[in-house]
Amino acid sequence: MLGLLLIYFIGEKFYQLAASFEKSKWGYAILGVVSYYIGTFIFGVVLFLVLDATGGNPEEDLDSTAMNVIAVPFGLLSCYILYIILKKNWEKNRIEDTDVLDDMDMSDGI
Repeated sequence: MLGLLLIYFIGEKFYQLAASFEKSKWGYAILGVVSYYIGTFIFGVVLFLVLDATGGNPEEDLDSTAMNVIAVPFGLLSCYILYIILKKNWEKNRIEDTDVLDDMDMSDGI
């Protein structure tokens, strides 16, 4: 149940970010959730490989619940990194909406 709330809040933050920059709201909300799962998956693979390389038996040493709890911060970190990258990229590429006629100086007497 807590996992569903976490997914909801991740999706909501990415939805709001995309809405503020007039991008695809649902697409980026889904991308945020997918980035969470990718982060937890990558952490799980790395942890499995480290335990296997150190001579442990990863299948017996790790409880799936403990593994999931440990992986949550890494999933959140991957979401945060993606959020910051998207926000900085969109702010940098934001086009200022200026009207050409507003920039003209009418005192020159055309």
